[in-house]
Amino acid sequence: MEGNEKKSKSLQTGVIVLGVLLVGAILAFIFTTNSMNKKIEAAEIANEQLQLTNEQLQLSNEYQALNTEFAQYENQSQLLANDSLVSKYAAAKSKVEKLLQELNSEKQKSAQRIKQLQDEIGTLKNILRHYVAQIDSLGKENASLRTENEQIKQRNQQLSTRVANETKRAEALSERMVLAEKLNVTGLSLTPLKKNGKNEKNVTKAKQLMVSFTIPQNNSTPVGEKVIYLRITNPEGSLLGDAGHFSFEGGSVACTARKTIEYAGEEIPGIKIYWDVNTTLTPGDYTVELFADNYRLVSRKFTLKK
Repeated sequence: MEGNEKKSKSLQTGVIVLGVLLVGAILAFIFTTNSMNKKIEAAEIANEQLQLTNEQLQLSNEYQALNTEFAQYENQSQLLANDSLVSKYAAAKSKVEKLLQELNSEKQKSAQRIKQLQDEIGTLKNILRHYVAQIDSLGKENASLRTENEQIKQRNQQLSTRVANETKRAEALSERMVLAEKLNVTGLSLTPLKKNGKNEKNVTKAKQLMVSFTIPQNNSTPVGEKVIYLRITNPEGSLLGDAGHFSFEGGSVACTARKTIEYAGEEIPGIKIYWDVNTTLTPGDYTVELFADNYRLVSRKFTLKK
């Protein structure tokens, strides 16, 4: 009997636990479903707002196009005996601008206000259509002359634009051809060295500064002897070293060091230029510049630490 009672109690306990788990699962399902429904509802609202914003933008663009078209005929209002259409257009235009301002200031777009804006712009279209029809019927000859003059003006403008574009294209092509001749530089580095030539992490103890770089292949660059001028500027803005001067853009520029290479159009890897330290170096940003053939080949900053 005792064993049966224990089994009965164990069974009851299991049923209770199972019931609790089932209730928990149902509550979790309800919570998850509500959460998902809220997210879906928020997404639908956001999507609706986006659609309304896009409609507003399209209507705004359409309004600007109407104004541009109306401006083409506005100076012919003297042909009309009654300029009431101009007044009607101005009134409708004022309503559209007010609606646009209100819609731009509202965080939540209203489909009803968008529809109102569509109706007002439709009114503008109708007024413009009647306005143009009256002007055309009263001043066909003037319209024809105006159109002809406008076409001539457009052709002249197109011709001027074409000439200007061709001139720019020729100048750009000439500039690209000149720039194509410039030596390229890759892999630029600035390394402090010890007295034995090994790397020195502390710039204040450096005995030499080594600038290393590669000149890639460039078939457009004239071959021959090239003098590469190096400028190293310390964090205080002062030029290190004094290896003379070179010409650049009509002036005379001082350099830190120089190196002569023979360029045959092929890649020259691992070019190194050294400068013997003869002053106290401080931690900070150092600027390295390379020049050749009256071009600044590269300019880059390197941070050297203590």
